[in-house]
Amino acid sequence: MSNETITRQPFQAEVRQLLDIVINSLYTDREIFIRELVSNAADSLEKLRHLRLTETAVFQPDQEPQIEIATDEEAKTITIIDYGIGMTRDELVQNLGTIAHSGTKAFLQNLEAGASAAGNVIGRFGVGFYSVFMVAEKVKVFTHSWREAAEHLCWSSDGCGGYEIEEVPEQSRGCRIVIQLKEEHAEFAMPGRIKTILERYSNFVPFPILLAGERVNHVEALWLKNKSEVTGEQYNEFYKFVAHAWDEPRYRLHFSADAPLVINSLLFVPKENPERYGMGQMEPGVALYCRRVLIDPKPRGLLPEWLRFVKGVIDSDDLPLNISRESMQDSALVQKLGDVLTKRMIKMLEAESKNETEKYDDFFKAFSRFIKEGVAVDDKHRDALAKLLRFESSMTEPGVLTGFDEYLSRAKEGQKEIYYLVAASRSAIEAGPYLEAFRARGLEVIFLYEPIDEYVVSSLTEVAEKRLVSASSDDLNLGDAPPTEGEALSEADTTALCEWLKTTLGSSVESVRAGTRLVNSPAVALQPDGQMSPQMRAMMKAMNQDSGGLAKVILEINPRHALIRKLALRDKSASDELAPMIAEQIRDNALIAAGLLDTPTAMLARMEKVLTAAL
Repeated sequence: MSNETITRQPFQAEVRQLLDIVINSLYTDREIFIRELVSNAADSLEKLRHLRLTETAVFQPDQEPQIEIATDEEAKTITIIDYGIGMTRDELVQNLGTIAHSGTKAFLQNLEAGASAAGNVIGRFGVGFYSVFMVAEKVKVFTHSWREAAEHLCWSSDGCGGYEIEEVPEQSRGCRIVIQLKEEHAEFAMPGRIKTILERYSNFVPFPILLAGERVNHVEALWLKNKSEVTGEQYNEFYKFVAHAWDEPRYRLHFSADAPLVINSLLFVPKENPERYGMGQMEPGVALYCRRVLIDPKPRGLLPEWLRFVKGVIDSDDLPLNISRESMQDSALVQKLGDVLTKRMIKMLEAESKNETEKYDDFFKAFSRFIKEGVAVDDKHRDALAKLLRFESSMTEPGVLTGFDEYLSRAKEGQKEIYYLVAASRSAIEAGPYLEAFRARGLEVIFLYEPIDEYVVSSLTEVAEKRLVSASSDDLNLGDAPPTEGEALSEADTTALCEWLKTTLGSSVESVRAGTRLVNSPAVALQPDGQMSPQMRAMMKAMNQDSGGLAKVILEINPRHALIRKLALRDKSASDELAPMIAEQIRDNALIAAGLLDTPTAMLARMEKVLTAAL
């Protein structure tokens, strides 16, 4: 072979520096080199596909547009072939020498500074190609350009001193890359190892990938197709593939946009929520792709944490990745991408809640915790998420759910508040004293049963400019009570009884007052604003955390109740042992109804004395 046909080019200092970064620190996982080379091969085939729209004279026009991979465990080699656009001698220098351009120093400086501009080389021969030297002892690239008269060439390098380009006859169009593996990386010559990598990163490459003659990538990138071209069965099969599921999804969102970002996505809501069954918190289930190539199977920070139940794929051409494709650098742009998809998912769920109410209610019962978590922590989407909340109320049958829109449609004219109660169950709420005033006035109260509901209502504060107010709040102003049976105590008798009760009960109550909220109960325990709720106290206790000691309550009495009237009119002399016990029992009954009595032992002993005295 004449030296005139061989180009020997030493690597410049900047090239050696960049190779050192690529090989030793840029990539966290060495198997990435397969992804990079397959992606480059797919880009080459795609360029040829576009080129043939305008060029009629193409070298070897009948070659199939596919990628072929072969391994040899004994020789410790991998061969990757594409029949794409190929390269001329000048293009070999230009493309495989990209990092040797005059701007290399600036490029390296940008790389060291973490500049997002580094992402511009993704999908081109250059830095991605050089990832092969993490595992290769030597690499040869055999190529022939699409031009009929082009040379048959071989580029070779050990990644250290430089590279050579020489003529090697009878090359096919495209590139054939032969990788001689280092001894310590011989595992990559095993077909099973390569197949696993291809299925993970390159499954949606738009051209057939053949490993030892067998096609590896069978699943279509449905997110890039028009909705009209995809059947329900295809959607379900794709869901099972990406979610590793056996069932069918509840909902799907097939969404594409060109502005403000180029986005193609296909998202699914599963049938079941494994977190309901104590299987631990799920990891993000939406994989991130760039031009069909997997970037991150479980990207954190792309979608909000509360959307971790969603499965599927997001693909964007606009992602500013670092040159290893392994991390996203422009957090503002990534946040915008996630924000667009989050809004679309909320909009889809809202539409489904109106179109098929029963189906949505079934979804909410299974996945309510995620929606509530979003309301509690996601400031940006809180108001939109509030429209997805569902709950029972004092005007629904047990098990029947309603939403804020329906609640407000039933609200009384001039009603400025949305009332709610948090308790362990519907029966606990309906048996308690807090609902009486609202039922008597025809006011609807939302029933909430989960500890997270405390965070929901404290974060939401209002819906449609209506304040969320607890029906157990100590400062409710519901107006005069409706007429009830029984005569109320006089103002003087009421005041005297309140003073006596406060003296008798001492520091166990903050104050005693009369009110109009009660109808059938003698008294109710109210907590001043700012104190920990009964549900929160119970949760803290279950977590073995300090709940702040005994709750301080305001005892509000019902002047119309027979027990209260009789206690007020009783001669409560110093020798009367029964009256103080009745006062304490009224207080403890109210604390039980409020969920605030931690230890009932003293109450039970007192009850025996009261019963004995009554007999």
